[in-house]
Amino acid sequence: MSLRPRGTRAARSPAPTMKAKCTTPSTSSSKNRASGRPRRGWSCSRGSRRPQGVASRRSGGPRAPRARPHSASWPACPAAPLAAAEAPSSPSTTAALQPRRSSRPLLGNFVLSARPSLRLYDLELDPTAREEEEKQSLLVKELQSLAVAQRDHMLRGMPLSLAEKRSLREKSRTPRGKWRGQQGSGGVCSCCGRLRYACVLALHSLGLALLSGLQALTPWRYALKRIGGQFGSSVLSYFLFLKTLLAFNALLQLLLVAFIVGPQVAFPPALPGPAPICTGLELLTGAGCFTHTVMFYGHYSNATLNQPCGSPLDGSQCTPRAGGLPYNMPLAYLYTVGAGFFITCITLVYSMAHSFGESYRVGSTSGIHAITVFCSWDYKVTQKRASRLQQDNIRTRLKELLAEWQLRQSPRSVCGRLRQAAALGLAWLLCLGTALGCAVAIHVFSEFLIQSPEAAGQEAALLVLPLVVGLLNLGAPYLCRVLAALEPHDSPVLEVYVAICRNLILKLAILGTLCYHWLGRRVAVLQDQCWEDFVGQELYRFLVMDFVLMLLDTLFGELVWRIISEKKLKRRRKPEFDIARNVLELIYGQTLTWLGVLFSPLLPAVQIIKLLLVFYVKKTSLLANCQAPRRPWLASHMSTIFLTLLCFPAFLGAAIFLCYAVWQVKPSSTCGPFRTLDSMYEAGRVWVRYLEAAGPRVSWLPWVHRYLVENTFFVFLVSALLLAVIYLNIQVVRGQRRVICLLKEQISNACILLLGSALPPGFPVPSHCGLSSCRFLLWGWRGKTKSS
Repeated sequence: MSLRPRGTRAARSPAPTMKAKCTTPSTSSSKNRASGRPRRGWSCSRGSRRPQGVASRRSGGPRAPRARPHSASWPACPAAPLAAAEAPSSPSTTAALQPRRSSRPLLGNFVLSARPSLRLYDLELDPTAREEEEKQSLLVKELQSLAVAQRDHMLRGMPLSLAEKRSLREKSRTPRGKWRGQQGSGGVCSCCGRLRYACVLALHSLGLALLSGLQALTPWRYALKRIGGQFGSSVLSYFLFLKTLLAFNALLQLLLVAFIVGPQVAFPPALPGPAPICTGLELLTGAGCFTHTVMFYGHYSNATLNQPCGSPLDGSQCTPRAGGLPYNMPLAYLYTVGAGFFITCITLVYSMAHSFGESYRVGSTSGIHAITVFCSWDYKVTQKRASRLQQDNIRTRLKELLAEWQLRQSPRSVCGRLRQAAALGLAWLLCLGTALGCAVAIHVFSEFLIQSPEAAGQEAALLVLPLVVGLLNLGAPYLCRVLAALEPHDSPVLEVYVAICRNLILKLAILGTLCYHWLGRRVAVLQDQCWEDFVGQELYRFLVMDFVLMLLDTLFGELVWRIISEKKLKRRRKPEFDIARNVLELIYGQTLTWLGVLFSPLLPAVQIIKLLLVFYVKKTSLLANCQAPRRPWLASHMSTIFLTLLCFPAFLGAAIFLCYAVWQVKPSSTCGPFRTLDSMYEAGRVWVRYLEAAGPRVSWLPWVHRYLVENTFFVFLVSALLLAVIYLNIQVVRGQRRVICLLKEQISNACILLLGSALPPGFPVPSHCGLSSCRFLLWGWRGKTKSS
């Protein structure tokens, strides 16, 4: 170990015998003589030693001497006045100081504060320390020469710890023209640079704060993380699908309120009679005082809105005042509903294509185990609650991956497959018979209600058909669930898909029977009345009854069963969350909403309130009464399946129902915006004839309506384009998956070659390995060679 002053280099010649030289010169350096300042202090030389109290060139400033304890092996010097900076020694000075060595005073006569300090000396234990400091200084200079964005990008890509990156960032933030500006223009440039940098930093911090605030305002963010961590991605997919439905209804309701409900509220028509008194039962039936409101079709006017205009009962047209608001209510009603369905279709197709690309893009779970183990933790998480949620998410994810891997490793025998096929066939026959029986029962009961008009006159009797349909919707899925328990399914994913298909067939059979009941039978019976109001109120009742039965099912099917299982049966086992039945209930309610948009423009608002209540009820029941699936499974494609079922059976069926009502069914002659027309679609033709008579300035609008709206070729072209986009997206994703598989094979082959050339002789080389395995094997072998 060699002692040398800071900022100086060690002498190349070998050090002589350790002898201390102390001197108290009375002369001063040339610089001090010029300034008139005396030179005080003392100096000791031990080889090449600096005076106490004189700052080294690297530290940049003087240091106060510190008291040191007495030591027999460390010579001290008398406390005499010396200069703050020592002049360079000359041969004459050295020769003059040589006789003083023999007359050096004893160690005990010196003051403790006059002893030299070890702080002025470097202990060179590691010769690479100076090289690291030089490299760091060069790196800081290089970072200072870059722009702020390039500097941050380079720091992110460096293989350093967060503390080292933070230190480099702080060092590189010093403005380059700081000292230059202070020496030249009085610090103006430096102050401007610091001010500009402070403003940029403040704006950056404000942006990060706003971004974190927007993420915190995401609805149900913490609740969804908690559900995903405790119950897995399969249960989480149900709540994500509910959130998607909420967005669809909010978008549709925004259009309807802006172009239909809002203008009609601003110009309300005169009521045909006194307003009925509300009794409270209207919240369930939708009749009574709700009939003559903007809730239903019959309240809307059939004229251009310019002033409060009464709706004549004889079916005559309201005559608008000249100079009024040119807002054609029949045309706005028809085209707003059509535009809302078109925008919903585009959004739904885009969401389905995006979800398909996300779920099928990278070949799902192949080789993801090592990434999940070593790369899943987010080191930015600092809160205890967030870290616990992240632990739950990673643990559940590993369970799902391992369960899926075990299913692939255990194939079933031929006899087992035959028994499974026989059980599946029998269960499918029973489920199809159940769906057909439910449809026949609903048809018979609806015919009975039509033939008994005395029961239809009572307001409470209006709830009978929705109650019967709701009970069938509630009981039939339990029968399918019992049959599914008897089937030997290998995969829980396949079990959920089969349950979804069976429940979907049941819902389609019930909805098809109800659509025939509304547009086939009710229109003929209520031809002299406002049948549109009756259909809108019927759909409202079905929606409300579905919500009430869902609450009862949650109460008795989950809460009561958990209490009985814990108290009476002494079991710790809780019921599992039925994903298939709950998802089909959401699709069923959304289909009812789309069917009733034409007859009740505020029905999406009712659906929004229902979805909000369903989320909180289901979340509370799930956390309190349900347990995680006993057989964990990875729901990587569930969102795509849900959106596909929502698009093709549900949305497509609702669109066909509304198109038939617009083009084929004659509107009521006593209510609504289409009361004087033969069909709802004729409102567009009337508007075109009015534009043709208005003048040549608007002649292009009739052309657009004739060739883009009335022409069925355009409708088929748009439908074909949507289907082509879906097909091309599927083909692109499949091509990407093939390319990814080929790249993985090439990486595996390159990994094997790399390991064969890098590993020492006799080390076993695996026959197959992925990118993560190759990386971890090389890291382990590198660490082993370093330690050896």
